[in-house]
Amino acid sequence: MNASDSDDQKAQAAENPKLDPNPPDNTQKDPDQWVSGDDPMTGAQMSYLKTLSEQAQQPDQFSETLTKAEASKRIDALKAGLDRG
Repeated sequence: MNASDSDDQKAQAAENPKLDPNPPDNTQKDPDQWVSGDDPMTGAQMSYLKTLSEQAQQPDQFSETLTKAEASKRIDALKAGLDRG
């Protein structure tokens, strides 16, 4: 591989992040920054939040009207509380 090939790869990666050999890590994104954060929570979130709120004896933390972002924050908070035991 010569320098020209490397430059071509860098240019392609700049145009298409999927071609970047070292993509940035975005696995931990703030729920407030989610594009779909205002959508209704998913069925999986609803089920998990209900279970966690019951385990934590905080049924008031569950609501069927939460957004994805709100549900994610409550799930994280309840998990942290249960982990502290």
